Amino acid sequence: MPHVQHRSLLSLLRSALTLSVAALTLPLAATYAHAEVNVATACSLAPPAAEQEIAVLADPTGIAGTNRLERLENAVSRHSQIARIFERHGDRRGLFSVGLDAVEEAAVMPLQRSPDAFTDRAWAHDISFDLLERYLANLHGHLTAGPVEPHWAHYFSLASDCNESGARAAMAGYNAHLTVDLAYAVAETGTQSQHVADYYLIVDTIAQHGGELIDRTRQVYGADLGPLWRFYFVGEGLDLLAGEGVASGMMLRAADAGYNTFTLAHGMALQSDATRADAEGRIHELWRIADLALDVLAQLRAL
Repeated sequence: MPHVQHRSLLSLLRSALTLSVAALTLPLAATYAHAEVNVATACSLAPPAAEQEIAVLADPTGIAGTNRLERLENAVSRHSQIARIFERHGDRRGLFSVGLDAVEEAAVMPLQRSPDAFTDRAWAHDISFDLLERYLANLHGHLTAGPVEPHWAHYFSLASDCNESGARAAMAGYNAHLTVDLAYAVAETGTQSQHVADYYLIVDTIAQHGGELIDRTRQVYGADLGPLWRFYFVGEGLDLLAGEGVASGMMLRAADAGYNTFTLAHGMALQSDATRADAEGRIHELWRIADLALDVLAQLRAL
């Protein structure tokens, strides 16, 4: 049963952190050490005027455009401005935005602008827009005391805590974006079998440009999320987690099949009344398991 498995996982996590992290972190720290930027310049909050500017840019009701591509372009432009404001003020709540902005510029939008890239361009525009809009809506809620979904509230909490690893916080954002929001975007856009090739084209292109995301995050915030990013996409580090009792069966299957395949299946299942409740439970379970694993791996590798 999911709740039994989750409680067992929490117990294993506590044991791993209590018994093993202290012993394993020291020798691994030298291998995975990375440059940290000055906390005074990279761990502060944007002033109220800047927060208000971000809130306006993040408000989904302000997104303009007369067609699907124009609305996507406008949403991406607004998000790019948000990333720069966070960066300018050293606000760690931009840990997710700065990397996402790099990938949108290098991978997503060149693909979306290509007239021949997709079998169904309208669907491709819609899923990218829906996915970005979900983050913007949660960011707007965070800044205006409005509704924020739990997976994004968790990210904002980690990113706002200067004692938390920057890499760990950033990956909490990607876990929310790709494990939860992407599944719901798949469902919302009515994804069917004819869209599968276009879906994999988008997610594979993003994965191939992970280097830009990693480099930009390190440059702006001094956070090296490379090991955690590679864990998320290709399962690197699962051997460490298996030793800590955190690599559950679901996580091992996800690493083998690929997170993107799991997310696609979850999104397809969300579209049916008969399977929606089960899919929602599986999405939450995978998000929580991935979050726990990222936390342990970040500590084991002293990130």
